[in-house]
Amino acid sequence: MPQRAATIVGGGISGLAAAIALHRRGWRVEVLERAPAFTEIGAGISLWPNALRALETLGLAGTVRALGAVEATGGVRDRQGRWLSRTDNAELTRRFGHPLVVLHRADLLRALTDALPADSLRPDSEVSAIHDEAGGVIVEHRGGESRADLVIGADGLRSVVRSALWPTAAGPRYAGYTAWRMVTDPLADPPAEGAATWGRGERFGYTALPGGRMYCFATASLPPGAASAPSEHAELLRRFGSWPDPIPALLAAVRPDRVLRHDLYDLPPLPSFAHGRVALLGDAAHAMTPNLGQGACQALEDAVTLAHCFDDTPDITAALASYDLQRRPRTRAVARRSARLGTVGQLSWPPAVLLRDTAARLTPTRATLRSMTPILGWTPPCAPATTALSETQSESQREGR
Repeated sequence: MPQRAATIVGGGISGLAAAIALHRRGWRVEVLERAPAFTEIGAGISLWPNALRALETLGLAGTVRALGAVEATGGVRDRQGRWLSRTDNAELTRRFGHPLVVLHRADLLRALTDALPADSLRPDSEVSAIHDEAGGVIVEHRGGESRADLVIGADGLRSVVRSALWPTAAGPRYAGYTAWRMVTDPLADPPAEGAATWGRGERFGYTALPGGRMYCFATASLPPGAASAPSEHAELLRRFGSWPDPIPALLAAVRPDRVLRHDLYDLPPLPSFAHGRVALLGDAAHAMTPNLGQGACQALEDAVTLAHCFDDTPDITAALASYDLQRRPRTRAVARRSARLGTVGQLSWPPAVLLRDTAARLTPTRATLRSMTPILGWTPPCAPATTALSETQSESQREGR
């Protein structure tokens, strides 16, 4: 069979992971990125066990784990700093085979680009049009045009590919709150535990990165499109500067010009992730709020599942139909759950906040981990379940769940 060609639109996590998975199956791949370089200006990223299991299939789990940090414990606190719930990373590993790893987005992107041939990466290649033709797809971009057997739209929330081939699909919808992300300078004595602190219509979280740095994030229920004066860092100090330790010290260790602010959006469900020889991955298919830390994790699942579908059939439309059948129901469920958690986390009416915090405090840790099994227990197609996951499933069966 002649070597098949795939053009991936978007050089983020999902696009690069899909390129790696297909390249290792003998496909000729090219990744079109509209930016002048394959770089990432974001902050931290959480990779849960399901994401690390996907990276295992790409041969990159060890590399990525070495770039990140693993905290012993983390959890949720209330506005006074009291613990509402806690999670033990050792227990997470025992149940699901991997810990929660946190690293900088730029480091993850570098690991993915390093796994691809340099000539497959095409920066400064913004896509302008996509055309179906007999036996292939034509992608017009700033560098010319590409003909491919398969096109993958991995170009994010405001996807050009989705707009071109799903023109009647609903656009992104505002979640009702904005987010700040930042990374501290190295700290002499960084917190030993990560936490998300819930207030009234506001949240502040932090978790460890390598080298004594901390990744911090915050949310507030605000109208979209706003900007803070005199700066976003000053706004964070105003909102969170008196919150429980170590939040004030963490804000003091953040350089004012390194605070990122983004309004949060998700994507209404699409009728399909596939259209002929074109598939959508990651945020282009199912953008979700970050409350579960599953956006990139689901994108990595997408990538390895899509590539596996071509192991079962050489027919592209049949493979994409299988991909859609496997991924659309799962990602829709994860997105719904993330949205619900965001709604709970942003509660501002005092009686509702009290009820939320009380319920969180009374929920056993085992029940919390058990509820995450449908998400964290995902296994790549044809991959054997880990011993830890099998134990979790056996425990569920013994308890009649």
